This record gives sequence, C-alpha cells and structure tokens, in this order.
Amino acid sequence: MEIGVRPELCEANGVCAGLAPEVFELDDDERLHVHRPVPVEQVELVSKAVQLCPKGALFFADNEGDSGS
Repeated sequence: MEIGVRPELCEANGVCAGLAPEVFELDDDERLHVHRPVPVEQVELVSKAVQLCPKGALFFADNEGDSGS
C-alpha cells in the first residue's frame, strides 16, 4: 500500500498521526511525514486515516507513481 500526501492541502490537523503514529508524523514545523513502507499491521489504521483526513490531503497511490490527481 502506497500513501501520498498533498502538502498544499495538509493543515497538520494530526488526525492521521493520532490514528497511525507509526506511519504518520508531524514535525516541529507541522509538516507531515509518511514512514514507508506501510507495515501490514497498520493498513487498516492508515486506510481509516485517509478516509478521515479533514482536508482530503491523503490519498492511496499505486506503485506506478500515481499522484492522486
């Protein structure tokens, strides 16, 4: 599973980091970092984070460079 982030939409609400802190991390400048690859045991939480992102900044990307656009 590949996850992408649209940084221009991300407002650092932290919903994703709260749900899956092993995958999503906000730095001190409130930039979101995604730790890859997504561990198998985190797939369900990451999927929920994508669905619940209040700004729609997260998306599923295929392995061929899908930018989610």
